[in-house]
Amino acid sequence: MFESFSQIRIDTGEVEINLRKGGSGPPLLLLHGYPQNHIMWHGLAPVLAQNFTVICADLRGYGDSDKPLGAPDHANYSKRVMAADMVRVMEHLGYTRFRVAGHDRGGRVAHRLCLDWPYRVERAAVLDIIPTHKLFTTTNQLVSTGYYHWFFLIQPDGLPEHMIGLDPDYFLKETLARWSALKENFAPEALQAYLRSFRDPACIHATCEDYRAAATIDLEHDEADMAKKIDCPLLVLWGLRGLMHKSYDVPATWRERASDVTAKGIDCGHFLPEERPLETLDALANFFAE
Repeated sequence: MFESFSQIRIDTGEVEINLRKGGSGPPLLLLHGYPQNHIMWHGLAPVLAQNFTVICADLRGYGDSDKPLGAPDHANYSKRVMAADMVRVMEHLGYTRFRVAGHDRGGRVAHRLCLDWPYRVERAAVLDIIPTHKLFTTTNQLVSTGYYHWFFLIQPDGLPEHMIGLDPDYFLKETLARWSALKENFAPEALQAYLRSFRDPACIHATCEDYRAAATIDLEHDEADMAKKIDCPLLVLWGLRGLMHKSYDVPATWRERASDVTAKGIDCGHFLPEERPLETLDALANFFAE
C-alpha cells in the first residue's frame, strides 16, 4: 500500500502529524474518520496521485500522529485545533491553498477548515456525515441507537477507555461491521493497520477526546458560526445504505451550511472509499479536477 508515497512526520509546534505524500499536481488533502487512520485511502490515493499531489494525514490522536492527553475542556481535540494542525502541515509542505476531502471525523475537520480558513480551501468534500450541530440538535431514537458511540465515547472518567481497552480488537471489528453494508471490502493489510493503532491506549483515549470535544467545545464554536456558510464548492457524498441516509436528507443538511453544494449518494454503507472505491474515486476525481 502507498508504494510510491513517501512517509513524513511534520512538527506543527503542538503535535507531530504522520502522513503519506505522493503524486504531482494541485495539492489534495485526504482526511480519515473513526476508528481508522490514513490507510483507509489506500484504494484511491495512488490513482488520485496521477493528477494531484495527494497528502493522506493521520489526524491528531489517530494512527501514528501524536496523541496528547485530553485537556479538561477537551479543547485540544476541537475540530478548530485539528483543522489548524492541517493548515500547518500544508504550509510546511509549501501549500497555502489546497483541496480537501474528509470522511467521517475528517469531514468534520474539513468543515471547520472551510469556516476558519476559507482563503486556504479551494474545494472541499465531506463523506457520509451531516453537520455536527445538526446531528446533536435533531437526534432521535433511530440515530442514537445506530450512532450510540457518539454518546458512549463522551462519557467521563475513563469509562469508555476502560471498556474498549478490555478488547480493542473486538470493538474495532464490530464497529466496522455495524457501519458497513459490504462486509468483505476491508483489505487485510488495512484492517491490521487499524487494529495496530487501536490497540494503543493513548489512541483509545484520544479518539474519545475527539468525540468529547464534538459534544462540548465544537458545539460552542458551531453555534457562534451559524451565520457563516462554506463559500467554496462543496461535494457531499453519502452511503445509500447508511444511517445518515435513513435518517436525514443529507444534501439538504449541507445546503443549510454551504452556498454551492454538489451531492451524490453511493450504494454502500458508511465506508465509501473501501466499500465502493471506484464510484467514490470517480466522484472525487471529477469534482476536484474542475
